[in-house]
Amino acid sequence: MQDKDKGLSRRDFIVRSVAGVGLAAVLASPLTVFLKKAKAADGAGEMNPAGDASQVTSTPKRLGQWCMVLDLRRCDGCTGLDLPPQCTQACTQYHYIPKGQEWIQIFKVELPGGGSYFQPTPCMHCENAPCVNVCPVAATYQTKEGVVLIDQRRCIGCRMCLAACPYQRRFFNWGQPEQPPEAALIPYSPERQVPAIRGTAMKCDLCANMLHLNEPPVCVNGCPRKVIYMGELTEDIASNGKEIVKLSRFLSENNAYQLKQELGTQPKVWFIPGHGEAVGRDAYDTKDRLPSTWTWGGNGFNKEISVWPWAEKP
Repeated sequence: MQDKDKGLSRRDFIVRSVAGVGLAAVLASPLTVFLKKAKAADGAGEMNPAGDASQVTSTPKRLGQWCMVLDLRRCDGCTGLDLPPQCTQACTQYHYIPKGQEWIQIFKVELPGGGSYFQPTPCMHCENAPCVNVCPVAATYQTKEGVVLIDQRRCIGCRMCLAACPYQRRFFNWGQPEQPPEAALIPYSPERQVPAIRGTAMKCDLCANMLHLNEPPVCVNGCPRKVIYMGELTEDIASNGKEIVKLSRFLSENNAYQLKQELGTQPKVWFIPGHGEAVGRDAYDTKDRLPSTWTWGGNGFNKEISVWPWAEKP
């Protein structure tokens, strides 16, 4: 939203209004700076929120390549906060995800020597994506920035992509999706799959529409433990909203791995091994994550933690 008199964006207005009281420094966060740097580097132009490619405002120069890193040393499935996983809740609320679907799902995985760890699992946005390769109508496609999307207006419901995905990160609307009434008011775009359409596949879209607006995915904002790093391969940087790291060094020094990389899918999501030790979780803690809720704006998402997602809690 723009200030008509001064031409300021809402973000700029807030930053200028609170200058000198500390919140400006919060909003000028590492992740915001990182996203703007990545956007300037790729020169890909800015799409409108509806994702209309015909309205790109600048000539592409060098395109960035988005990726994600999940630091499992920080992840306790939000059990230490007595909350459902907040990354999942943020995703569910923003996308009005139909009941029963978790686009970023938190699995509890057993360790070989006993104990367990929590593993947030979104779509892998593979470079060599099996779902893209098998879709007979090109409803599933990969953008120039490396994000794998689904155009539900083209999807014929054959479910070949669901069968091809080795990570089981796709979902299908068998019946009329249960969503709140306000979902019908949002202009549809593959970059934000709202409203959901019966007889079509859906999945994590990496909040591509947010990235075009220099904003991080909502799961990054929603995570109170700062587990999720949004990365840009071209510039070799990543940020979780609290710090900016050199991506290649961060991956190498922390023994990062990819899921089922032996399949040749070239996933663009990395995991740093851990069991939540950085936030005080013991590997032998038997506490399970709380179930997700589909309240779409009600009690499921801890707004106190995520209203200023880059700020430290007092």
